[in-house]
Amino acid sequence: MRGSIQGYYKVSRTPNDGTVHERKTEIVGNYSRGAKDTGSPEVQIALLSARINELSEHFNVHKADHASRRGLLKLVTQRRKLLDYLKATELSRYQDIVSRLGLRR
Repeated sequence: MRGSIQGYYKVSRTPNDGTVHERKTEIVGNYSRGAKDTGSPEVQIALLSARINELSEHFNVHKADHASRRGLLKLVTQRRKLLDYLKATELSRYQDIVSRLGLRR
């Protein structure tokens, strides 16, 4: 019986077919400062902004999903801290990333 249920529902171990990885690679390529740059504040802010936008769309459909809303607030806080760091250290890079992402700052 267990085998028939798995066959019916087509249980899969991989939630995505690589599209998340492709989007992440594209974002890193667009916002990186060098060839192997994946950890600069600009890249991290861009990745967080993409995830925040995805979650915002999720909440348009799932209004009562409070557990994910908490995660969204944590992501927003993390992005805010990175933006504050960038603003304090290099204002020109801060202004560039804010304008490129279209953030309200």
